[in-house]
Amino acid sequence: MNQPLVRLTRREFLRTGTIGAATVSALGFDLTAAYAQVRELKIARTTETRSTCPYCSVSCGVIIHTLGDRSRNVRPAVVHVEGDPDHPINQGTLCPKGITLKQNIVNDRRLTKVKYRAPGSRVWEEKPWDWAIDRIARLVKDTRDRRLRIEDARGRALHALTAVGVIGGCTDTNEVNYLLVKAFRAGLGVVPIEQQARI
Repeated sequence: MNQPLVRLTRREFLRTGTIGAATVSALGFDLTAAYAQVRELKIARTTETRSTCPYCSVSCGVIIHTLGDRSRNVRPAVVHVEGDPDHPINQGTLCPKGITLKQNIVNDRRLTKVKYRAPGSRVWEEKPWDWAIDRIARLVKDTRDRRLRIEDARGRALHALTAVGVIGGCTDTNEVNYLLVKAFRAGLGVVPIEQQARI
């Protein structure tokens, strides 16, 4: 004879669970090991990679957990992203955008190839990375040749290119951004340069 299922409301379920947990704690059971085991199962056999959240200039530290043994024929898969508790900026906490970083990494709509739309065209074309790098270099060079100001209105020497702007990201270190400023400002004369390095 089958017995009817007991249907609990959400409130009754939560109340029962809370009472059960309080009873277990009151009886002297230490649940630390059980909680640790639950945590262990979520990220068991993963490789931890420490990184920086790319969303804003706060530069919160994150730990990215990937499955895969780094063999040549195995592509690692991101299974979990969490805040880095040892990071001095966020100490393990993440904002609503940072906590969704896994969905940014594992996303079938994420662009991984160069898409180019020619002027006046309605169609996006797929181009190789080498083509894109060469095109960017050519456009910067042509713009510099046309728009570099050698002297100001009073005839004083000037080395200023204001038609090109450069921005560095929060995931770049101060050293990377130092090289970025050195290359673009000293080398090309680019004036509008900004970066948001905090690491």
